[in-house]
Order: sequence, then structure tokens, then C-alpha cells
Amino acid sequence: MPSSPGGRFLIAVAGVIAVIAVGMVGYIVIEGFSPLDALYMSVITISTVGYGEVHHLDTAGRIFTMVLIVVGVGTFLYLLTSIGEIVLEGQLREHLGATAMHRRIHNLKDHVIICGFGRFGRVVAEELLANSVPIVVIEPDDAKEAALNRLGAPYLIASALDDEILEEAGIRTARALVAATGSDADNVYITLSAREKNHELRIHARGETEAGLRRLTQAGANQVVSAYQRGGSRVAAMILRPAVVDFLELTTPGRGDEVDLEEISVQPRSRLLGRKIGEIERDSPRLRIVALKRGDKTSLIPDATTAIEAGDYLVAVGDRASLSRLAEGVGA
Repeated sequence: MPSSPGGRFLIAVAGVIAVIAVGMVGYIVIEGFSPLDALYMSVITISTVGYGEVHHLDTAGRIFTMVLIVVGVGTFLYLLTSIGEIVLEGQLREHLGATAMHRRIHNLKDHVIICGFGRFGRVVAEELLANSVPIVVIEPDDAKEAALNRLGAPYLIASALDDEILEEAGIRTARALVAATGSDADNVYITLSAREKNHELRIHARGETEAGLRRLTQAGANQVVSAYQRGGSRVAAMILRPAVVDFLELTTPGRGDEVDLEEISVQPRSRLLGRKIGEIERDSPRLRIVALKRGDKTSLIPDATTAIEAGDYLVAVGDRASLSRLAEGVGA
């Protein structure tokens, strides 16, 4: 016996068809019914609808009908049970799937919420997942659910314009939000709602127009991005300074095999506290600290005599081994 509801349904359908066929043959042979009358009599018998006999039945016909009722009704009920099982299991699977998804989202902290799973949002999601950053995607178009399932990250098929959906996505424990819909107005509204719910949240928003970029900044976005402007600038840079662009491609965080670029936060008990940048670079010849952020001030190519303090952010370029050693020292 097949273990799946679909397999049992197919067997039930085949059984009902077989019983109807046997009933037709029996009524034709025993009672001399026409094929149409025999089919009609077989269907009303096994479905127990209670209609009268097409023609008067003799003793043999009545005995055959009783046997057909016992066999046919059981087969027909098995078909109805299989249909009900498929419906109920589908609803149960949908309910359990939604419950499991909500549980995954509820347990997330320090994650990134991506509002919109178009081309822009998909790239952001894939890049973050490639770097092991937990994410939640909010997308109102249920036609994209298959692609979201393949992505493997938690998602909500809903509108990010709904305050309850932002709460459900864990807005209060998230580290960042990306407003990536194709509408400036929607992205502004999402930014306002997110900023109201989490004042510490970093918000990155996509803008399509100059007015949209300006309003997103006014709404509280930490960073606004125009895909068209960024793409156009990148093409121009490739024409004007191709070697520089090649280097930037090589040092894209998380992409480099030998050379990489990394941002590191200096913890209060780090072994690097008090050490000078020049000393760190001398200990790791294949590593250079290219930027230091301290509070609201960022220094590019910081002075070699600058001492590291707790709370500093270092941006370093180098081989993976040197960056890993620096990260271990910073977090000690």
C-alpha cells in the first residue's frame, strides 16, 4: 500500500473505475441493460444516491446489486477519504510550514531584514548569505515563493508596509534593514516605520529618483543607493581606471581567495589595545590598515603612530591568513 496520500488517491480512483466497469458488465449480461443504463445503474448503486432502479430487477440482478453495493460503497468511501486526506494534509503542511518559519524568525537576532525580493533585493540577500549573515526577506508577491524557498533563508509573503509584518520579521532585534522595493514612496514609508520601531537600526534604502534619495535621507536612512547612478559610475570607472576597478573587485569583502578586505571591531579586552598601527603592520607584512573609524571620525591611511583604542573600527586589506590573525587578536 503506498504511503503517500497521492498514491492512495490514484489507487482509489482506479478501484472506483474498476467497480463501475464490473457493474456495467454485470447489468448488461445479467439484466440485458443497454450500456448507458448499465453505467447509470452502476454509478447510482456505488454512490448510494438512492435513485430507483432503471428497470425491474430479477433475483440474480438483485443479488448482483447487493454485492456491488458492498464492494462499491467501500471503494467509493475510500476515494472520498483519500481526497479528504490530501486536502487536510496540504492545509496541515501549510500550517506547520508557516509555524516553523515564524519560529526561525523569532529566534533570530542581529539579522538583516530585506524588504523586496526583486533583482536588487536578491543580490543583497545572496551576498549576505554568502558571508553567513542571517537575513529575513519580506516580499508581497507569492509568485516569488519558489525562488525564496531555493534561497533557503526565512521569509514572509507579506507587505513590509504593514507594521505588524515588520514586528514579525524581528525589527527590534535586527542589526539592519534594506528597503529594496521598486517604489520610492514605499521605501520612504518602510524607512519611517523601521526608524520609529528601532532607533539604533542601520537602514539602507534604494532610491530611483533624486527626490526619492533626498526623502529617504530625511526619513532616517543611514545610506541611500541609486542602482542606476552606482552602475553608471562603475562603468565610467572601468573605462577611466580599469586597473583600480580590477583591484576593487579583487578585494570585495568575502570574495577574495588570496587578497581580501575586512572591517574589524576592536573589543574592550583586545590584545591590540594600545598598540600602534605601524607595529601591527610590521608584524604582518602582508597586511595594511587602510582606514580607522573612531566615533564619528574616519581616517583614511591612518598615521603609523596611531594607537588602537577600544571601540575602534579597522579596515584592513591583506591575505586571508593575516586578516584572520588580526581578527583573533582584536576579539581577544
